[in-house]
This record gives sequence, structure tokens and C-alpha cells, in this order.
Amino acid sequence: MNEFLFVTSWLVPLYSLGGAILTLPWGLGIIQRTGPKPAAYLNLLTTLLAFAHSLFVFKDIWDREPENLLITWFKAADFEISFALELSPVSIGAIVLITGLSLLAQVYALGYMEKDWSLARFFALIGFFEAALNGLAINDSLFLSYCLLEVLTLSTYLLVGFWYAQPLVVTAARDAFLTKRVGDLLLLMGVVTLSNLAGSLNFSDLYEWAQTANLNPVTSTLLGLALIAGPAGKCAQFPLHLWLDEAMEGPNPASVMRNSLVVAGGAYVLYKLQPILALSPVALNALVVMGTVTAVGATLVSLAQIDIKRALSHSTSAYMGLIFLAVGLQQGGVALMLLLTHAIAKALLFMSSGSVIYTTSTQDLTEMGGLWSRMPATTTAFVVGSAGMVTLLPLGSFWAMLAWADGFVNISPWVIGVLVIVNGLTALNLTRVFRLIFWGEPQQKTRRTPEVGWQMTLPMVSLTVVTLLLPLMLQQWYLLPDWESIDWFVVSVLISSTIVGVGIGSTMYLHKAWSRSRILAWRFMQDLLGYDFYIDRVYRLTVVSAVALLSKVSAWSDRYLVDGLVNLVGFATIFGGQSLKYSISGQSQGYMLTILAVVSVLGFFISWSLGLLDKLPF
Repeated sequence: MNEFLFVTSWLVPLYSLGGAILTLPWGLGIIQRTGPKPAAYLNLLTTLLAFAHSLFVFKDIWDREPENLLITWFKAADFEISFALELSPVSIGAIVLITGLSLLAQVYALGYMEKDWSLARFFALIGFFEAALNGLAINDSLFLSYCLLEVLTLSTYLLVGFWYAQPLVVTAARDAFLTKRVGDLLLLMGVVTLSNLAGSLNFSDLYEWAQTANLNPVTSTLLGLALIAGPAGKCAQFPLHLWLDEAMEGPNPASVMRNSLVVAGGAYVLYKLQPILALSPVALNALVVMGTVTAVGATLVSLAQIDIKRALSHSTSAYMGLIFLAVGLQQGGVALMLLLTHAIAKALLFMSSGSVIYTTSTQDLTEMGGLWSRMPATTTAFVVGSAGMVTLLPLGSFWAMLAWADGFVNISPWVIGVLVIVNGLTALNLTRVFRLIFWGEPQQKTRRTPEVGWQMTLPMVSLTVVTLLLPLMLQQWYLLPDWESIDWFVVSVLISSTIVGVGIGSTMYLHKAWSRSRILAWRFMQDLLGYDFYIDRVYRLTVVSAVALLSKVSAWSDRYLVDGLVNLVGFATIFGGQSLKYSISGQSQGYMLTILAVVSVLGFFISWSLGLLDKLPF
């Protein structure tokens, strides 16, 4: 039985795809009499089957060697289209994480979107979402990874624009789609180039090619930067980071998936591209710079947000920046561990924030307060999720950060400085958000707010337990260091940054009105962080203005040069026709003479141009 489940584990993505297809009759409105709930239950069933299948395989895969499968889809003569798949503890573990979090998010959506008229369409989109993520985790082909990233881009567009009757939602979906398209286009260029250079796009073949590849610096640099662009767009990294903030206009259950798994999908592809990126030191340095700027910048921006989902989404960009930094420093194991711990903690935080939004009907932090006694399960989920995000012993992120810092304490001490800054500011931000939501006096919208129903409480409690038990899982998978090998100086630095962040966040003055300071320096800092360092305005003045100028030049050229030339030919034809009609005699002899004269003149000029007249005796 175990062997059968292992051999057929490549079918796991088809569970979710089948569930999405089965829900289409309800999503398209073909079936209406039963309501949308059967579609949700069908999708839940297929996700449960996928989770159970992958979990049974994951339990026994530690005793097996990783295997690569090649499934031929089409073959004719020398042309062949095949799918390369990888069955390893990492890929199967990723599927367990994806299906598990998706199952909890879908149960959560049953309560959050219970009264939504298009519930079936939402679950159909979630099914496609999950299928693409599972395929991304298990495949061993860069080309297939690119195709699945495109499916994720489309799914993100449809889920962000789910409530398409709202103009702001439409704008957010459009911006998210176009921003990702920039990275996807550059990634496609890199995929095509790599296919020409290596002759294959399977990761196993690319790794062998990279060991002996001899590329000139320009080619390797351009190739590396193109391969980075796609994951940078998916992970909301600078300068393609603005879409994640706007994507918070979509339904919160989709935000749970997006901030925990979708952004991790781009980082997972980047992790698998490490041997190819190592061919270019410039590409690795670009990863380090991009990750550092995004990690520190996004954490600072999150401190100035008064929208609960935006305050959390910017921290997602920051932690993805840390993963980019880890890949740039060739620390792939640390990147995977941080992806795991971040995904679980961030999913729990978004479930908790979604419960607050659901019961208060607002996302504005300044309109909340005093919810800790009214929503105990939601409060506990937020506290545990926040603790799982920062370096708080013994939760998961602590071990991921410690494993990273231990390797660079003597080699690159500045990396520990980045970790301390991001961790401390994240602790400060989460403490600030907790105080605004759950602490203090109840506000007008929070005086009579009950705890959410069981469909939303059950996933939160389950994920809370998983977050607390994650260190035991890491120990069972032999991912925790021995106590004798731990650098206690690094431990004290990391824990101290958390304590300092929590301490400042607990004591700083928080004004509910969130008024702008009368002190010019503080007002400037508020505006700078609140408007994301004015990046959107910089884009508007540079990229958007340049495109608008080129559009105006193109429109002028089309109107006055291209159309002008065509109109000139047409006018000359009309003028010539109107002029010649008065010279018509009606005599065929005159017509023949004219034709003969014109043909003779043309023959003379053609002969003269070809040099045939030079051979004549005269």
C-alpha cells in the first residue's frame, strides 16, 4: 500500500484540479437549486484526500532515496514533451504543507464567506490555486515551473479581483497582474536562453550542466538577473513589491493562502535555481542587495500602517527578503526552514486578523480595541502566531534564525545585524498591532463583538497547536542543533532583539486618532513610511512618465508620418485621376501610343541602371 501511494504521489496535484473542475457547474451558475455549499464540500473533500495521500507518503519517505520521474505526454519523431517530477522529502513535505494549510483555509472560508453569493466560484479558484502550488512543489522542470507560476499569476488576479463590483478591487487586481507580468516576462527570457545553452530545462540536467558550464560574465549576469526577476515579482521584492499591499483588497481566506504559500512558491523556485545562479557573482550580489533592502524597508513601512492586513502583508515581503538574502548567501537549507516557519505563523496571523475583520466589519486599527476578553480564541491565535514569527525560544522561527546566524557570526557579522533589525522591528510592529486590536478600551465597533463561529475557530485553534508543536516536528526531522554546538552569544542577541522590540511596542504611545505629528521631522518620517517611501510616486515620475512620453511620440508618428504618407499617396492618386479624366479622347490609338511610350521610357531607365547601354557601339 505504501509503495502504491509513493508511486502515485505525482497525482496529488490532480486532486485539487479535479475538485476545482467539479465545482465549476456551481461556480458558473449552471447548478443553482442546491446553493453553492456542495461545491465547497466537494473541494474540501478533494483537498482532504490530497492531504491524506501526501501525509502517508511523507511518513515513510525518510527511508527512501529521492526519485525522479519522467512522464512523457507527447512524442512524435524527434519532438517530445515530457514532465519531470521529483519525489523527495523536501517536495513531499512541501505538498503536505500546501494541502494542510489549504484545507484549514477552506474550512475557515466556509465561515468567513458563508453569505457570499459567489462562494462556489471562490472555491473553484482556490482549487486551481492549490493545484498549481502542488505542481510547483513536486515538479523537476524549470519550464513546468514557469507555466505553473503563470497559473498562480492568473489565480492571483482572479482572487484579488473576486469582488469585482468595487473599483478599488479592480485596480488592485490589475496592478498585481501587471506587476507580476514584468517579472514573468524577464523569467521567460531566462528560460528560453537557458534552454538554448543547456539543452534541457530539467533541474537535474541543469545542475549537471552548471558544474561544467563556461559562460562569459555578461551572459551569466544577464541570465542570472532574468531568472531572479520572476521570483522577485512573486515574492513582492523591491522593486516589484507594491502589488502585495494592494492585493489585500481580496477575500481574507485567499490572503491566508497568498501570504503563506503563494509568495513561498516563488522563493521555492529561487531555491531550486541556486546552482545556476551561482554561475554569476553579480546575480548573487543582486539577491543580497534586493533581499536586504526589502527586508529592512518593508519592516519599517509596516510600522506606519493602520490597516490590519497591510501591516501584516509588508512583514511578508520583509521575510521573503530574508529568504532572498539567504539564497544569495548560498544558505538554501536556512531558506527552506524559514519558509516553513513563516508560512505556518503567517497563516495563523491572517486567520486571526480575518476573524477580527469579520466580527468588527473594519480593517482600520484605530477603530479597534479591547477584544481580548471578547474573542479569546482569536487573541490566542494572534499571540501564538506573533511568537512564531519572531525569535522567541523555543518556537520555529528562532531555530531558523539561529541556524542562519551561527554560520555567519564570524564570516559576515552584518548578516546578524540585518536579522536583529528585522526581528526587532517585526516584534515591535506585532506588539503595536496587538495593543491596537486587543488591548485598551473597547471602541464603538468592538463593544459588542462576539467570537467567530466554529468554522473559523477550528482552523485557528488547529494551526495554533501546530505552531506550538513545530519545534518537536523539527527535532523529529533532525533539523535542530545539539545544545553543545549552540553559540549562546548569538542566542542572547536574537532573543534580546525580540525583548527590545516587544518592550518598545508595549510602552510607546499609540494615539487612536493617529494624527500627524506637529514636529516636522516626525511628520516627514510618518509620511515617508506611510506612503512606502513614495515608491509609487517615483514610478509615476519615471517609468510611467517615460511610457506616457513614448506613447505620445508613437501616436504623433502614427498620425502625422505613417498616416500622412498614406494620405499623401491617396491624395496624389485622386488628384492624378481627376486631372487625367480631362485628357481622355476615347481613341484607342492614343491609348496604345501612351502605353508604348511609357514602357519604352521604363525599359530605357532599367537598361541604363543595369549597365546594358554601355555595351552598345555608340
